Formats: sequence, structure tokens, C-alpha cells
Amino acid sequence: MTEIYIVEDDANIREIETYALQNSGYHVEGFENGRTFFAGMEKSKPKLVLLDIMLPDMDGMEILSRIRRTPEYSYIPVIMVTAKTTEIDKVKGLDGGADDYITKPFGVMELISRVKALLRRTSDYEENRPITIGTITMDPEKRKVMVGDKNIELTFKEFELLKLFMQNPEMVLNRDLIMERVWGFDFAGESRTLDMHIKTLRQKLGSEGSRITTVRNVGYRMDKT
Repeated sequence: MTEIYIVEDDANIREIETYALQNSGYHVEGFENGRTFFAGMEKSKPKLVLLDIMLPDMDGMEILSRIRRTPEYSYIPVIMVTAKTTEIDKVKGLDGGADDYITKPFGVMELISRVKALLRRTSDYEENRPITIGTITMDPEKRKVMVGDKNIELTFKEFELLKLFMQNPEMVLNRDLIMERVWGFDFAGESRTLDMHIKTLRQKLGSEGSRITTVRNVGYRMDKT
């Protein structure tokens, strides 16, 4: 499920935004200030951020600047949400790296429409952006995997398996989900196929293969540290 972060200190507005997005099928996490937002970013990165400008600890422009300066966050699309309506405020937000801008008060349908449009525009880039975990670097567009300066030859399924793990670090992925995403079906009798692919993938990754850990009776997880 697509995850969206809302950074908004007004609890009523945050609740309205959360309710509207959840009803549209998104998973939503709300934060009332920059400190809690960045703490949340360290645990899990969202697909999109709705960012208010007027916040109690640091303003939205400062948060936006930090997002764009941080390599592991910089690709995340951001919609600025603010009560400021002058053209210069919008220009500052967009020049600062915001992907879109919406002013209060706004309609729920407008909010959902802008979120959907931005996610459509950015989904291809996010799916194919290079990913690095430890010394493993994957370029999905070129279908290339490196461990340090060594090129790793993977089969199609091994590559898709590693991509699923690297795009969801620290998340426990159960067997059914992995089989559905990589093989396109859910069939308990094929669990040995998954185990064999995991074993081979670990071997090919060498010392970095230990990042793929087994979660007993559930599935697998890829550790970042």
C-alpha cells in the first residue's frame, strides 16, 4: 500500500487530510513537527510528503531543503500545503524543490487529485532509481548489480527478488507476498523454490548476502546495517 506522510501541526487539518487519503486507499502517517517527521523518515520512507510551511520547530522550507540535500530522501515527491497565497511564496516553494503547491483552504477532491497526479508522474522514476545498501548497488533501469567494484551476474528471478528486498529495506516480507510479486502467484508448494533462490542470491552477494535474513515462520528481511 502506498504510504504518504503528512507534516501538519494543526490536528484538525491533519485529521481531515488523513481521513481523505485513507479513504482513497493510501496508508498515512501524520507528524506535527519536523523532529518527529525526520524520526519517522529514518524508520521508513514514504512515497510522497504533504508538507505544511508554518510549523512550530522548523518551517516547511527548512524541512524541504533538508529533504533535497539528503541523498536517500531527495527523490521523494513533496507537495507544499500552506495558507500563504501570494505568488512569491509559491515560487519560493517550487524553486526550493517542491513538486506541487496547494493553498488552504482546499477541497478534499483537489487534494486527492493532486496526490494521484504527482504519484503517477514520479512512479516510473522511483521504480527505476539506483539503490545502494551497504556495498550493494542496483541500477534497475540497466539491470545491473554491483558489490563494491564487482559486477554480479543474476538470473531474472534473482534480480527481481533482490530489487524487492532493496526497495523495501528493514521490512519483513512474507512468503506469499514475495511469491506474488516475483513469481506472479501464491502457491505454498513452491516455497522450496523461493528458499533455493534466496540461498543462491546470498551466495552471489558474498559477504553482503548475510543482509538477507530469515524471519522464522514468516519470510525474509533485508537489513541496512
